[in-house]
Amino acid sequence: MADALSFVEVGSDSESCDAVVIWLHGLGADGHDFAPVARMLSSPGRRYILPHAPSMPVTINGGMWMPAWYDILSMDPGARDAPRESADDVIHSTKLVNKLIENEINNGIPEERIVIAGFSQGGALALYLSLRSEYNLAGVVALSCYLPVRERFESELKNTNIPIFQAHGRFDMVVPYYSGLYTHELLTSKSIEINWHEYQIGHEVSPQEISDIGNWLNEIIPPLFNDNTDTI
Repeated sequence: MADALSFVEVGSDSESCDAVVIWLHGLGADGHDFAPVARMLSSPGRRYILPHAPSMPVTINGGMWMPAWYDILSMDPGARDAPRESADDVIHSTKLVNKLIENEINNGIPEERIVIAGFSQGGALALYLSLRSEYNLAGVVALSCYLPVRERFESELKNTNIPIFQAHGRFDMVVPYYSGLYTHELLTSKSIEINWHEYQIGHEVSPQEISDIGNWLNEIIPPLFNDNTDTI
């Protein structure tokens, strides 16, 4: 498996950057998938890092090789916490994303100015990573996802104060709405505050959702300067 992640960058260059959003794509996609959304969410001093997941065989897709943060072993449509995933893969991908976080901190970005975001499988990894992180991250954006490796959640939980923006489509047929709602209920049962949003959409993001994310990001990592040097 890969020992480092390649990525797409959107927004301020490294010299003018004072905040970073690391955005993790969904199963079968790549870092380019959310680049248009990152451009829509551009803000002075903010840089988006959109890594490409390593390629691996995915059991629920007949063992087909595709970009994935972890192997999904099974999905029970009748279960609230439906997906069953490879814990080893989740841990490995967490280490890869942590390297990106470490690089940004070493480059002078304060850990409290770093947000981890993700959609679907990427959102699941973002939740897993952030709730166990040794860093004081600014927050998490968890879209159309669920909490993976749930059986380890209580024993490994470290961060209960991290701000979380969680959103789900009511008509999501890929990661059902009740999986996201169950994750919300599980997290709030541990006194973790969730900025919860639901939309009348499927497994996708909507213009209103993007607007809501933008407003939330501006509160969590507000611009420090007025000049904008956004590039791709």
